[in-house]
Amino acid sequence: QVQVVESGGGLVQAGGSLRLSCAASGSRFSINVMGWYRQALGIERELVASITYGGTTNYADSVKGRFTISRDNAKNTVYLQMNSLKPDDTAVYYCQIRITGLTYPYWGQGTQVTVSS
Repeated sequence: QVQVVESGGGLVQAGGSLRLSCAASGSRFSINVMGWYRQALGIERELVASITYGGTTNYADSVKGRFTISRDNAKNTVYLQMNSLKPDDTAVYYCQIRITGLTYPYWGQGTQVTVSS
């Protein structure tokens, strides 16, 4: 059974920083892509950033230059460093992993990020 657990959300003032972490555990597996999505009230869930096993990254235009995604393959962990946060970044942030050989992703339970103006 695969478990995906996020941590690191919270309340921060505009201009501040937060670091999210997501750890995957369970059966022996290889994770191809790890990513962060977010969903604000009344808005569809959107991709924030993703990273492949080899380190290739992809970012939403809205976070480029402010957010950095990284991963530790040995620990099956992905991080999202969020700087220069804006109120528009307020959302529940979800971690998603795609395991090699599987067609469906696994999701974490989500962590709330609130940026006050």
